[in-house]
Amino acid sequence: MTVRRSGALVALVVGTATLGTGCLRSRASDDPGNGGKPVRAHVVPVVSRAVHRDVESVGSLFAFEEVTVGSEVEGRVDEVYVDVGDQVATGRPLVKIVPVELSLALDQERAALQQIQARLATPQGGDLLDPKDAAEVRRAQADRTDAEQKYERAKELFSEGLISRGTFEEAEARFKSARAAYDMAVQNVQNLRAQVVQRSASVALADKKLRDTLIRAPFAGQVKERMVSPGQYVKVQTPVMAIVDTDPLRVRLKAPEKMAAWIAVGLPVKVQVEAYPDRTFVGRLSRINPSVDPQTRSFEVEALLDNKDGLLKPGFFARASIASNQVDKALLVPQDALRYLYGVYKVFTVEQSALKETEVKLGARNGQEVEVVSGLRDGARVAVPVEGQELRDGATVAPVD
Repeated sequence: MTVRRSGALVALVVGTATLGTGCLRSRASDDPGNGGKPVRAHVVPVVSRAVHRDVESVGSLFAFEEVTVGSEVEGRVDEVYVDVGDQVATGRPLVKIVPVELSLALDQERAALQQIQARLATPQGGDLLDPKDAAEVRRAQADRTDAEQKYERAKELFSEGLISRGTFEEAEARFKSARAAYDMAVQNVQNLRAQVVQRSASVALADKKLRDTLIRAPFAGQVKERMVSPGQYVKVQTPVMAIVDTDPLRVRLKAPEKMAAWIAVGLPVKVQVEAYPDRTFVGRLSRINPSVDPQTRSFEVEALLDNKDGLLKPGFFARASIASNQVDKALLVPQDALRYLYGVYKVFTVEQSALKETEVKLGARNGQEVEVVSGLRDGARVAVPVEGQELRDGATVAPVD
C-alpha cells in the first residue's frame, strides 16, 4: 500500500513538471522579443540631405489701406449714399452735408471781391496793371498837377513882388497837400490790389467748403463702418465712414532674430487661415522691420497677398511659412516613424533585425519628413510600421517593400 502511494506521488510531480515546461515554451514562442513572430515594417535608412530652411511664423491680416473719413465742414447731414459692405470707387460720394449756409457765404465773398475789382477797373474795363491807371489816382494826379502849376506861377509872381507872401504860402500849401493826396491814392490802390488777392483766397476757401459738403471716398475699397445718419449734426473732423482697401492684403508676421540673415524682400510666403484650412495663399515678402523687439527677440516682416476674390478679411489669424535662402544638412526620418508618448518623441531603430526604441529630438518639418536633431546617426535604419502592426522594443522585424 505504501509503495503504490509513493509511485502515484512521483507520477504527479513528473506530470506537473512536464506541464510547467510546456507552458513556459508556449509563452516563449508567443513573445516576439524571444524569437517569436516577426513584426512587419518598412525599414528606411536615415540619410543626411540638404534642406532649405523655412521660417514658420504666425500673425494677422491687415487691410492694405484703412482710413476713417471725417467731415471738413460743420452742418447737418442731408444724405448718406453708402452703407457697410458697399464697394466704393475713388471719389465716390459718401455723405452730403446741407450746403445752404456755405453757398450763401460763397456769394458774400464773391460780391466783396467784385466791389474791390470794380474800384480797380480801368476805363477800358480791363484788369489794372499799373496803380497810376486807377481812377482815384488819375484824379489825384490831376489835382497835384493843377496845384503844382499854380504854385509855380505864385512863386514867380511873388518873386516879382506882384502878390503877397500869404497868397504865395497858400499856393505852396495846396501843392504839398495835392502831392500827399496823390501818394495816398497810389498807396490806397496798392492796398486794394492786396485785398483782391485776399478776397480771391477767401472766395476759393468758401468754394472749397461748399464742395466739402459732399464727402467723397479717398480711395477704392469697401465701407467698414458707417457712423452718421440723415439729420445728424456734425462738426469739423466728425468721423462719418471707415473705408478699407483689401486688395492686396498685408500679412504681418514675427520672425526670430537668429533668422534675420535667412530672409529677404521678394521671397515667397505661404499663408493658411482657419476659414479655409485646405487652401494655401501665396504672396511675396514686401517689407522687413529694421529693428528687433528687445523683449521678444523677434522682428516684424510683412507680405502682400492678392485678394481679388475677397475671400480673405482683415483680422484673420494666419499661419505662414517663408521660404528662406538658408540651406543646411539635416537627418530626416518619415513622420510615420515617430512615436509620441509622455512628451517624448521616439523611433524604432533596426539593429541586427531587432527593434530598439530610441528617444530623439526633432527640428523642422519638411513635408512628410521630420528633421532629427539628436538621437540618431547618419546611416542608421528606422522602422515604419505597416498597417495593423505594432512595433515593440526588442521585437524581430520583417522588412517589407
